[in-house]
Amino acid sequence: MTDAEVSLSADEARRIALRAQGLLGAPDRRAGVRGVLRQLGAVQLDTISVLARSHELVPYARLGALAREDVEAAYWSGGRGFEYWSHAACVLPVEEWPHFAFRRRAMRERGYRWHQMKDRENTCALVRERLKTEGPLTTAELGGGRNGGEWWDWSETKIGVEWLLDTGEVVCTERRGWKRVYDLAERAIPGPLLRDELDDHECLRRLVAQAGAAMGVATRADLADYHRLKKDQVTAVLPDTGLVPVEVEGWDAHAWAHPEALSAPVRGKHRTTLLSPFDSLIWDRPRTQRIFGFTHRLEAYVPRPKRVHGYFAMPLLAGGRLCGRVDPGRDGRTLVARQVSVADVKAVEPMARALREAAEWVGCESVRIERCDDPRTAAALTAALS
Repeated sequence: MTDAEVSLSADEARRIALRAQGLLGAPDRRAGVRGVLRQLGAVQLDTISVLARSHELVPYARLGALAREDVEAAYWSGGRGFEYWSHAACVLPVEEWPHFAFRRRAMRERGYRWHQMKDRENTCALVRERLKTEGPLTTAELGGGRNGGEWWDWSETKIGVEWLLDTGEVVCTERRGWKRVYDLAERAIPGPLLRDELDDHECLRRLVAQAGAAMGVATRADLADYHRLKKDQVTAVLPDTGLVPVEVEGWDAHAWAHPEALSAPVRGKHRTTLLSPFDSLIWDRPRTQRIFGFTHRLEAYVPRPKRVHGYFAMPLLAGGRLCGRVDPGRDGRTLVARQVSVADVKAVEPMARALREAAEWVGCESVRIERCDDPRTAAALTAALS
């Protein structure tokens, strides 16, 4: 370990992480979804929609029931956010546009994405001209995304507009019907941010500092994973981030904490909620195991016979612990808990409460338990729901 002056217990580290992620203490309802996005720095997007899409579930977990149209508006309207490659495809606060200049430069230097263009110059010129004269457009409006084959058999236009997105000439300003809407960066990004061309060191310094603030306390691997940086990139800028070396009980790796996370007592009300598998609290599986002693795996892409917990199992957060999970579904106006597991009987009531709240949020009138690991737990949960 380091010769750090600060030592944290495992429990302190867990509570610091929860507070940094907006899941411990009173939520800032005035800041709303926009505040959640700024605090987290990145909200992952994903095509799967069960109760709702993942980027809707993230603010729901922190703020409670929100009108889904208000969530979308908070992300996109007024040029507040944009989509780019962070931890994965993520909604990012527009203020972070300069921070990803290093990644846009790297894309340009590489010279291609995984698709090759037959005539890059003309294709990109046509895309630029269409966007300039017609305003924001989807791929379909630009001429179609595929050549008619498999999903990866992209059209020349799709390859071109995605290349311009990767390199920063074009911005995804919203998702419409889950389709990216593209616009020219010069029109979509405020001038001061567009012209703020940071060097690589400053980009990385800011991203690592932001990741440290969003996680509260983190190892080097945690800091790298948040925005999918390389560990040597993190190492190069860590001394300039203001993050404080700490020792955490039970953690084998060195750790760093945000100074504000260490300066105030960590207390407040815990959220009881279901988490998207893509929530930034748990998207890094080794970190989730280390902090919560909870092994979680998204099984949507696992063959059905090999699934253990279900297609889109959502962990239950209650009392600051991960103490169960449920694979939800819909049957008309009924939320179906297709598979439920809880750590012990103490988690039954929180699971029932979380299921009732989720059902109400998505417009369901009842909850039905379809399968539970333990018959006694199933009976107790059914009773709690009724």
